[in-house]
Amino acid sequence: MVEPVTTLTASAIASLAFQKFLESGAGELAKKFTTDAIAKMDILLKRIWTKLRDKPRIEKVKASIQENHKITSEQVNQIAAYLQVAIDEDPQFATEIRTLAQEINSGKLIDQSHMTQEIYDQAKGWQTKVVGGTAYIGEIHIQGKND
Repeated sequence: MVEPVTTLTASAIASLAFQKFLESGAGELAKKFTTDAIAKMDILLKRIWTKLRDKPRIEKVKASIQENHKITSEQVNQIAAYLQVAIDEDPQFATEIRTLAQEINSGKLIDQSHMTQEIYDQAKGWQTKVVGGTAYIGEIHIQGKND
């Protein structure tokens, strides 16, 4: 029996683990994830730090994060590269962090906001909403009255 391929990449896992350092503030993070998901981010982050400790480049990134309380996309990519090696070498670790990452991912809050636009001059109105990297673009057609 073939299992479905629903695993997250090392880069996606690293991004989830470092969300609180990527977001501009705790309030922004709370708008995007449930409280349980945010708590699991800390667990995932600790597992990653434990697995990747004693790697000079990772220790340098860790020190930078602790000093600045921020992480760059380049630093996330560096960690993801080391994380991919750890995933490849340790199937038990891979299963553990993928499970945690999927639990965090399932704790994402869905944007239920509405988009409203008023057009007064018979022009076309475009609205765009981006969810998870996918842009949903809608064209609004206004029909005039027959006089």
